[in-house]
Amino acid sequence: MSRPAMHLVDPATGESDPEQIRRVFESQQATALAWRQSTIAERIARLKRLREAMLARRDDFYAAFAKDYRKPVVEVEGTELMPVLDEIRHTIGNLKKWAQPRRVWPTMTTAFTSAWIEYQPRGRCLIIAPWNFPLNLCFGPLVSALAAGNTVILKPSEMTPAVSAVMAEVIASIFQPHEVALFEGSLPTSQALLALPFDHIFFTGSPAVGKVVMTAAARHLTSVTLELGGKSPVIVDETADIQASAETLLWGKFTNCGQICVAPDHVFVHASVKDDFVEACRRVVAQRFGRTPDAVRQSPDLTRVINQRHTQRIAGLLTDAKDKGARVLVGGEVDVSTCYIAPTLIDQVPESAEIMQEEIFGPVLPVVTYTDLNEVVNTINAQPKPLALYIFSRDKRRTRDLIERTSSGGVAINHCVLHYAHGNLPFGGVNNSGIGSAHGEFGFKAFSHERAVLKSGPIMMARMFFPPYTGLKQKLVRWTVDSLRLPSLF
Repeated sequence: MSRPAMHLVDPATGESDPEQIRRVFESQQATALAWRQSTIAERIARLKRLREAMLARRDDFYAAFAKDYRKPVVEVEGTELMPVLDEIRHTIGNLKKWAQPRRVWPTMTTAFTSAWIEYQPRGRCLIIAPWNFPLNLCFGPLVSALAAGNTVILKPSEMTPAVSAVMAEVIASIFQPHEVALFEGSLPTSQALLALPFDHIFFTGSPAVGKVVMTAAARHLTSVTLELGGKSPVIVDETADIQASAETLLWGKFTNCGQICVAPDHVFVHASVKDDFVEACRRVVAQRFGRTPDAVRQSPDLTRVINQRHTQRIAGLLTDAKDKGARVLVGGEVDVSTCYIAPTLIDQVPESAEIMQEEIFGPVLPVVTYTDLNEVVNTINAQPKPLALYIFSRDKRRTRDLIERTSSGGVAINHCVLHYAHGNLPFGGVNNSGIGSAHGEFGFKAFSHERAVLKSGPIMMARMFFPPYTGLKQKLVRWTVDSLRLPSLF
């Protein structure tokens, strides 16, 4: 079953052949139809093959991540392999329950019928993954798609070629192209894929590109799941455990060099604890990465920015902020040639600074001092809805109030980022930060059509609506409509 993975890429251009893409897409149609009747055992067997193939290439993934952007082994394990393997474990343990037809009670209008919901594979699916977590965000949705019984075409990012190459080899070792295929390339390959009438598209990336994907999907009325991003705010109030807040927040901010869709983007800190918070952050950075700028630069535990272009972008945000009056509290060192930006905290950042308008997606954390929480809420609500909101507080009533007065894809209280890993929670955004949910049962449903089935019973109430409309039928219909004012029994 194994085949050379790179046969799908033109070595001269780095792009996949559009004609070959079309042929593979068409070849998946027969498989998609056959897989509608695939058993739970068959789907689980595919997931187990994926799991074993990933683990067999563990060391190759270590090397590939180190080559692409110097990602530490612990982060490869914790943020790439672990989420996918946990998704597989969770899915295998629950798939039979998720896929079971679900019976529903009749309503007044549908009395004497029986009905249920069946979960049918959507069919041919496209998964477009980003570069920041190339394995996690490519194979994670693949788990849900396979669990739901779909065929899949995968498109990883061209910015992580070493990781993409290993993923391509993994896929080719366990699937035929008419089942699951992986195409490498950049914009031309994405455009060739988006021109095809897939049954579902799962995209992870920026809101700007998400709009492009949704526009392309609209041409074929293809359903979409869009996992996007945004400027996820943090609130640290005067009741928070400052040391724990600093430790947790900086873990979420500096893991993967801040290149996380749910990374804390900026933090609102109450004025009464601001100095303590900054000092705690200084201690955390020194303890984790080094006590001098040179020690931090040499730390083996810091992932690099993905490339020089993105390094220059983040450096430009930092420079613009400083030019407009921002003060560097921690870090600030930049070396574009080596894609290095030190873990950095800044404050006194004016609202006009670009860093307060654009998603940072890097290791720079603006600290905004506040005294009036209502102003913070108004500021958050004035921006597009973020993917996450993080609240560090011991005040339960205030926390509840903040949740009710704001909108975000998800919320974490006295923690950050970790909600992404919870297999029993829906992970997704709202409006600008995404459409639809992923993970666990929510991912299974994203790749499934919830098909309604109704069966007539021995008494067919609908007969009262069959012409001719006699006086008796009119009375029966009127009585039925009037009875809808009564409380429902189900």
